[in-house]
Amino acid sequence: MPACYSDLDSRPVAVTGGASGIGAAIVDAFAAQGARVGILDVDTDAAETLVVEIEQRGDPKPLFRRCDLTDTDALGSTFAALADDLGPLRVLVNNAGNDDRHNPDSIDAAYWRDRLAVNLDHQFFAAQAVAPGMKAAGGGAIVNMGSIAWVLGMADLPAYATAKAGIVGLTKSLARAWGGDGIRVNCIMPGAILTERQRRLWLTADYEAEIMARQSLKRHLLPDEVAALAVFLASDSASAITGQTHVIDGGWI
Repeated sequence: MPACYSDLDSRPVAVTGGASGIGAAIVDAFAAQGARVGILDVDTDAAETLVVEIEQRGDPKPLFRRCDLTDTDALGSTFAALADDLGPLRVLVNNAGNDDRHNPDSIDAAYWRDRLAVNLDHQFFAAQAVAPGMKAAGGGAIVNMGSIAWVLGMADLPAYATAKAGIVGLTKSLARAWGGDGIRVNCIMPGAILTERQRRLWLTADYEAEIMARQSLKRHLLPDEVAALAVFLASDSASAITGQTHVIDGGWI
């Protein structure tokens, strides 16, 4: 049974990329704690389906705002609107990203820049957007989503791996910069998490065999398990934890 964090009840939370996959599990987990959750995503259909499912089970209805996070101006205005609707955001989960495979021999400057915008840049600008409200409210928690991909040196993900490595550095820097304001910043580095997208696009028989050979735990890891860690890090139970990177990969690295 999931842990209950009473301090998260009614707390305003924003989750980027919250319509599907790990993001949807995180939205679901915060809603189950009674948090008032805002979802930022470009997938309207998936987000609206998730909102209905959560509302029907009796948890607080999440608020969906469609936003292209690579549009910095739109990102800032969307976070401002969420704060108007939910109150000053006390939790931000920077979950959005895209792990499309790419060959280093064929990447051009435009593709490289796009991959960093999709996987790294928005995490900084989202954090920058919510920080003033967190400071005014007496503090908050930011959880950045990394990946073990950069540690593994995956050959078909150089731009993604570079972005995810950068998130670790970003986490350390922002934790130091804003710690005096009561803002905690942590990073989660998932391994091979069995989302619908992973199952559909990447989970070949060979890749599944590799996962089971490399992980200490010989089973698939699920989005709910990542969500449980994100909720803990956002809660007051993690009040002394900041600037840290937490690996959840079944013992792969």
